[in-house]
Amino acid sequence: MIQPQTLLNVADNCGARKLMCIRILGTSNRRYAHIGDVIVAVIKEAASNMPLKRSEVIRAVIVRTCKELKREDGMIIRYDDNAAIVIDQKGNPKGTRVFGGIAEELREFNFTKIVSLAPEVL
Repeated sequence: MIQPQTLLNVADNCGARKLMCIRILGTSNRRYAHIGDVIVAVIKEAASNMPLKRSEVIRAVIVRTCKELKREDGMIIRYDDNAAIVIDQKGNPKGTRVFGGIAEELREFNFTKIVSLAPEVL
């Protein structure tokens, strides 16, 4: 469960390293974001010599959460960290590589480009 002020790792090579959630997109009064939700975040830590800089406001999609995700067949998935991938306005990832495994629920939310870049889909 991701809420405003939550720190997230970045799971791609766009140049950002850490993000802080500042808003959950969707309905006006949502408190938590889960896997597949789009958030507005600010970059807290960035790599040097990259296009994205610190304190830049961007959109990101959540790909991993520490809070477990229960599937219809009863399987429960839990990750070690909270992670997101930086996207543009159309929903395409800004990076060219994705690090770590991601949940296959992203395919249902039409993030097929992210799913195709991932090394492992759980």
